[in-house]
Amino acid sequence: MSHNNLKPKDLGKPAEQLIRLDHLMPLSYPYDQPGMEPDFPPVKPEWREKYCTSLDGCVGIDTLQRPKTKEEEVEFVNKFLKGLEKVFQDSNNGVLQPLKLSFDYCAKCNTCSDACHVYKASGDNELYRPIFRADAFRKIYNNYFTSGGKLFKKFTGADMEVNWETIARLGELAYRCNLCRRCAQTCPLGLDNSLFAKEIRKIFSQEMGIAPTPLHDKGTMLQLKTGSSTGINKAAFVDMVEFLEEDIEDRIGRKVKIPINKKGADILLIHNAGEFVAWPENPAAFAILFEEAGVDWTLSSDMMGYDSVNYGIWYDDAQAKKIAMRQMQAAKDLGVRRIVIGECGHAHKSAGIVTDRMTSANDKVPVESFLPILWDLVKTGRLKFDPSKNNFPVTLHDPCNMVRQMGIVQPQRDILKVIAPQFREMTPHGVDNYCCGGGSGFAIMTSPNFPQFRDKVSARMKFDQILRAFPESIADNSIPKYVCAPCSNCKGTIRELLHYYKATDKFNLQYGGIVELMVNALASIDRPYLEFLAE
Repeated sequence: MSHNNLKPKDLGKPAEQLIRLDHLMPLSYPYDQPGMEPDFPPVKPEWREKYCTSLDGCVGIDTLQRPKTKEEEVEFVNKFLKGLEKVFQDSNNGVLQPLKLSFDYCAKCNTCSDACHVYKASGDNELYRPIFRADAFRKIYNNYFTSGGKLFKKFTGADMEVNWETIARLGELAYRCNLCRRCAQTCPLGLDNSLFAKEIRKIFSQEMGIAPTPLHDKGTMLQLKTGSSTGINKAAFVDMVEFLEEDIEDRIGRKVKIPINKKGADILLIHNAGEFVAWPENPAAFAILFEEAGVDWTLSSDMMGYDSVNYGIWYDDAQAKKIAMRQMQAAKDLGVRRIVIGECGHAHKSAGIVTDRMTSANDKVPVESFLPILWDLVKTGRLKFDPSKNNFPVTLHDPCNMVRQMGIVQPQRDILKVIAPQFREMTPHGVDNYCCGGGSGFAIMTSPNFPQFRDKVSARMKFDQILRAFPESIADNSIPKYVCAPCSNCKGTIRELLHYYKATDKFNLQYGGIVELMVNALASIDRPYLEFLAE
C-alpha cells in the first residue's frame, strides 16, 4: 500500500504492515554517506503473532496483545467505544473545549504537517500527519455516536471498517506522537491535534487497562509504591545523597553539605530521580551552585518528595493526579516557600501546569523553574565564572515542555552567553525548536523495536539539528562538541541517539545539562567538572 495514498479508513484493512520505514528524511553530513546509518531491524514473526505490528512494523505498547477469540475482539472494541463516549463529557476531561474545537473546526490545511518532526523525518509519510490520527478518531466517532455524543450501537464484529486491527492500530498511532505541540503552535486556527493522541492513550489506559509497561507498571505504579519511578526508596535516596557529598569532594576538593528535610526553607528542589541514578553529577552540580550562592534550600526524603517524575500526564489523568497530590503534600509538610523543579521538562509541565489545575488554592505550594533562578544568581554576581574553561563549541536543545509549552526561553540562553564563548543556536531554536524525539514517554519505552523507532524516526530531526549546529568541527574528533540539554528525558534520548549513531566515538559529540557546564566554569574551582575534559 502506497504511504502517500493511505486513508484513515485503511486502519481496518487487512495488511501485514500498512507502511514501511524505508524512505526517511536524509541526514546531514557526515551521515549522508553510505554505511553511516544503522539499518532498521526486521520485524520478527513472533512479534506479529503477539502484538500489533501491522501499523508500521513497530511495537510501542507491549500490553496491547492480540485477542485469541472473536469474543475477546468484540469486548476489546466495545471497551474502546465506551471510553470514547466519555471523552466529550466535561466531568471526565479537563481539555474539553480545545478538544471539541479541534474536532469540529480543523480546516485540513496541513500546516501542522510541515511542523511535525515525526512526519518530516519519515519522509512525509501520510500515516504520521497530525491530522491523520485526528481523522481516524473522527471517523470512528461519527460511525458510532449521535451528534449529541451518545453511543447508538455496539460493535458486534460485523463492521467492515472497525475491528480489532483498527482500534489497535489507532492505539499504536497515539504513541507515534511526542505530544510536543509544535502542531498546535503553527495551526492558523489555534487548534491542537496532539490532543487526540493524548485522549486515545487515556481511553486505552483508563478504560481498557492498556499502557506501556515502562510508563505504568515500572513508572507510575513503582513511584506510588516506593516513592520513585526508578525504584529508589527513602533509605536508598539518603544513601545516594551521602554518596553525592563524597563525590563532590572528590571532584572539586570541597566539602558541600546537602540539606535534607530542612523545615521552612525557601526552596524545595525536586529532581527527576533518574538523575541520581544515571547522571549524579547533575544534582551534585545544583548543590555546588546553591552552596556557592548561599541559597536557602532543601531536598525532601518524603516518599513522594524526591522524584519530580509524573508519567501519568502522558497517558492517564487519574494516575497523574495521584502523584501530583502526594508531591504537593510533601512540600506542604516541610513548610517551604516554593517548589523548584530541576532539569526535567515533563516535571515542569506536570508540577507547574497540570498540578495547578488539579489542586485547590489551599493545597498549593508555588512551583517555579530552576532556570530563571539560576540566571538571577548569575546576573547579580552571586556566581562568578571563568568562561575560558568552556572554550569549546556548545549548542542548546530546547525541551518542549519548558520552552514551547511554558515560555521559558531566555534565561538559559543568557547563562550560556556568559559561560560558553562558543555557544551557537540550533536551527530552528527557541519555541520553534524540534522535540528531542523522546517526549511523552518515548525516552523510556523499551518494547521490542521501539527504541529503534525513536532513534531512527522520532529523534531524527533532532540528530540532524545537532549535526548542523557544528558545521566547522563536526568531523574533527579532537574537538569536543557539547549538546546542552537541560532536561532528564531529553538527555536520555540524546544519550541513546549518540550511541545509536556512534557519534560520541566517531566525532566527539558530548551531551549534558546546563548546571554541569556552569560548575565547570566556576572561577572558584580549579579542576574540570565535566568528565570528558577531566579524562
